[in-house]
Amino acid sequence: MVCIGNMLGFYPEAFWPRLEAPGDSTGLAVHDSFEMGRTTAALNAIRDRITIIEGLDHGTKGGHFSIHTFLSGVRQIDAKSMPLGNVTIDQFAAEEISGQTRFPSLTIGSESGIHGGCQLSWTRTGTRVPPIPGPEQLFRLLFVEPAEADRAVAADRFQLQGSILDLVNEQARHFERQLNAHDRNKLDEYLTSVRDVEKRLTMRRNWIDVPKPPAPFPAPKNRNMVEDLPLLYDLILIALQTDSTRIATLEIGGDFNPADLGVKGGYHALSHHGQLEERIESLITLETYQIEQFVRFVEKLSTHEDEQGPLIDQTMVLFGSGMGNANSHTNTNLPVVLAGGGFEHGRLLRFDVKNPHRPPLCNLFVTMLQKFGLETDVFATSTGTLRGLA
Repeated sequence: MVCIGNMLGFYPEAFWPRLEAPGDSTGLAVHDSFEMGRTTAALNAIRDRITIIEGLDHGTKGGHFSIHTFLSGVRQIDAKSMPLGNVTIDQFAAEEISGQTRFPSLTIGSESGIHGGCQLSWTRTGTRVPPIPGPEQLFRLLFVEPAEADRAVAADRFQLQGSILDLVNEQARHFERQLNAHDRNKLDEYLTSVRDVEKRLTMRRNWIDVPKPPAPFPAPKNRNMVEDLPLLYDLILIALQTDSTRIATLEIGGDFNPADLGVKGGYHALSHHGQLEERIESLITLETYQIEQFVRFVEKLSTHEDEQGPLIDQTMVLFGSGMGNANSHTNTNLPVVLAGGGFEHGRLLRFDVKNPHRPPLCNLFVTMLQKFGLETDVFATSTGTLRGLA
């Protein structure tokens, strides 16, 4: 599972295909024949491996302050009222497979930019997952073996964590004798969580002495987000192919500098284009580049294989944003493209944004989690799986 998020969304008039359709009672219309928008024209090269989904969102407001809900469906300030908090789909899935790969997940993005840098991934405790900031750090994480001293520190840390869990279990067993039946049930729920932590800790400890895969090329240096974007995609692909991880997120924004594409002005300022044609054209140039790199990534997933076949057949790639329209600061009708993963593709799913019965975006996440192999019927604000996606 790979999730790619853009901090500033996409200019809607150039992103969405143009056609009219009434839809069914939930506002859904399915199209096999449609014309891509200007920004999304590059998607024609992988048309048979993608589904464009229009009309979904999380029902949140806040503009830039709600973009972090893209993969969670829940604002951080509302997390305490939700059973799963504001955990994002990648971290939810990573909890379930922790220890099966060296890295439960890889979170990649910049720490610079508006509103505190990358905010794509969140744990169920409401903690932002700090990102890997560039290809230099990602390469080192994937391929460079730690020094012997660092390995010893890691082993000591695991031993300390194990000791703390042993102490918790011992105290809990003593405490249990003083509780009534209801409180014993609550304590059992807590201890089940502790046992889950113990299991994940044991599996993580097993990777200390397992060699990393050999480096496929010399270590790179960070340059800028525009030039680094293709390399970041390549490193994610290698991480999947070597089974170093099965989950990755990548946020584009922050230090994505228009000047590196020969475009004048700041990215944030251009997203607030005020309907000025010159700014819109500049914005389309930036967004087209991002989609072209996404297309390149999907094409590489299609041509690279492991023992189970082409990676694209085994890998879901979600591409989109928590911002629907940056110019108007709205978080409705989020741009969403789903690639690979064994789904039926080559279609546009269009939900009527004015239909009150349309599903939330989290329904797509339930479908993705089930495809990933998790037995779950609920995620955040979901009401089921997503109709129209097979």
